[in-house]
Amino acid sequence: MSSAPVIGYVLKMYPRFSETFIVSEILAREAAGERIVIFSLRTPTDARFHAELAKVKAPVVQIPRTSNASKMWQRLGEAAAVPDLGAGIQRLLPELIRAEAEDAFQAVLLAQEARNHGVTHLHAHFASVATTVARFAGSIAGLPYSFTAHAKDIFHEDVDQAELERKLAQAHHAVTISRYNLEDLRRRFPAASQNLHLVRNGLNLERFPYQPRTISRRVPRILAVGRLVEKKGFGLLVQAVAQLRERGLPVQADIAGDGPLAAELEAQIAALELQDQVHLLGPRTQAEVNELLGSHDVFAAPFVVGSDGNADGLPTVLLEAMARGIRCVAAEVTAVGEVVRNGETGWLVPTGDLTAFSDALAQAVQPGDHTAITDAARALVEEQFDSNRQAAHLRALVTAPQQTDTPQWGSERPGREAVSSEASEGFIPARSSAGVLR
Repeated sequence: MSSAPVIGYVLKMYPRFSETFIVSEILAREAAGERIVIFSLRTPTDARFHAELAKVKAPVVQIPRTSNASKMWQRLGEAAAVPDLGAGIQRLLPELIRAEAEDAFQAVLLAQEARNHGVTHLHAHFASVATTVARFAGSIAGLPYSFTAHAKDIFHEDVDQAELERKLAQAHHAVTISRYNLEDLRRRFPAASQNLHLVRNGLNLERFPYQPRTISRRVPRILAVGRLVEKKGFGLLVQAVAQLRERGLPVQADIAGDGPLAAELEAQIAALELQDQVHLLGPRTQAEVNELLGSHDVFAAPFVVGSDGNADGLPTVLLEAMARGIRCVAAEVTAVGEVVRNGETGWLVPTGDLTAFSDALAQAVQPGDHTAITDAARALVEEQFDSNRQAAHLRALVTAPQQTDTPQWGSERPGREAVSSEASEGFIPARSSAGVLR
């Protein structure tokens, strides 16, 4: 049997239409020669899928679910009889008893499947249920685990802080996608975050050719992309279009995505009589979004902090827009200011500030040469978000021994992104104007 690592990706649901960054990551790691097995804890519910999925070579194993405690105990008993798993179950039994029956049940099945597929390391995306199950399964099967922390899984008001700290402390390593997240987690969990690293989401830049453009059409076209949920702030974009109309500056705004706020946004558009100017396009594939990025003039990202404390981390589509050469206007939440630097790589405004957002859109849609801004945006994405670099970081972290010392700013370890001079000097990115996230 090969001694090369086999990485088991533990995902709440795979495939999922909105999580294109996970597919890109898996493809980059496979292209680098890594062996991957994907474990899905939920049955996919999306009706549409991205073409990139067909390129993934990894087998997908669906882990059955049950909330029936008697079935959980039956499975525990069966697994306890397996020599390789019995000791792990006995050691973890106090935690399994306290856990949700479904999580415990899936952890046992995952441990068995990971053994069957020769997995040597488990990696989960999001610090919520996927990491819960991966942690349990790793303990049962004697496998190290790691996870990637994103946004809702660490900022939402419902996050169990003690459980998150436990996951950080026990992981072989953890990664997070932005310096904002890194600083925030280190501040909240100084003792448990010694194995936390910054590894940014990656893009396959060949798929996003740089095409800077000038605005020559009479009615400039604005594009927004994302799930129709509160934190995306699309209601603010609708208001901004109305405000620009009042200033005598007509624009067309297209919003691609689906979600629970679709009806509310439709009603808002009708109430403001913007049916001819604002269009909800529904869900779009990666390829279709890429085409939209090439046919619009400005990309709008009016992020807000949700009433539940939830906020976007660093949406992949914003990076894709910057890579393509479209002018980007964004509201500052969490890590957005790390990539959209006002006057340098785009227009950055305070979150929730309608006037500032409208003003920035008005500037961005004006005719003129803005290639200095789009050039800088593309250069930043190339430097920090290349998927090949991301894959190398993740691979090095898996093979490196677990660290026991607390990492310091400016130090470099295998797989860790070198920290910029501003970070080594103690620079901390500005937080959202809404205050420190919960």
